[in-house]
Amino acid sequence: MRWIVFSLVAVLFVAAVPEKDRPLTWIQLFNGKNLKDWKPKIAGYPLGENYAGTFGVSEGKIKVSYRGYEKFDERYGHLFYKQPFSYYLLAVEYRFTGAQARGGPDWAFRNSGAMIHCQRSTANLCTPGTNVVMKGKLFTDHCINSTSKTFHGDQWVRVEVLVLGDSLVKHIVEGDTVLTYEKPQIGDGNVSNYDPKEKLDGKPLTKGYISLQSESHPVEFRKVELVDLEPYAHDPRKLAKALASLRHRN
Repeated sequence: MRWIVFSLVAVLFVAAVPEKDRPLTWIQLFNGKNLKDWKPKIAGYPLGENYAGTFGVSEGKIKVSYRGYEKFDERYGHLFYKQPFSYYLLAVEYRFTGAQARGGPDWAFRNSGAMIHCQRSTANLCTPGTNVVMKGKLFTDHCINSTSKTFHGDQWVRVEVLVLGDSLVKHIVEGDTVLTYEKPQIGDGNVSNYDPKEKLDGKPLTKGYISLQSESHPVEFRKVELVDLEPYAHDPRKLAKALASLRHRN
């Protein structure tokens, strides 16, 4: 089993709450009932068309299913959340189920993921059209392995991703940090069918959308939640305090 994390609006209140009093709360991106605030994009189909019911909700979970497919035919898909984020802690709880769709590639067996910093037009890193910096070196490889162990069967796994704009990204699996990198930026990568005006190599990725993938193997998501750290982004002291609070929350 492999879990792939791709590196690719603040809520307004009538009365502002001072940062020192603002609690760190989890925002539930998935409401457990339906796909409200989410929009699918399947390769070969318009944004918003949920081909063959690829993404659905039942039993309180988002389910990625290929029951309506005769064969996969490279119909890779993504389910996008409605708004972009920049500084945040994302958490996803998922599990693989059933058999891979007929015609799915070998590399996609028990392979799915979440994408971060998506630019619209088990915690490894794959970067379509994106480069990152690790230990001071620019990495242009499409996939970079994490140090995570492999999870077998249909057990639930919790993956968290800490994203601090275009500075730092950490992948955390069941509480263990398994990959850290910096300076996500637009780069050569493994990407096609793009607008050259949008693909500006070297441009820092400061924010983007979050999406869940459909890569040919059935997968379920029972939780997709996020702590928005944008209010602390421009105050290093308050950001450090918020991060410390998240580290010691359990």
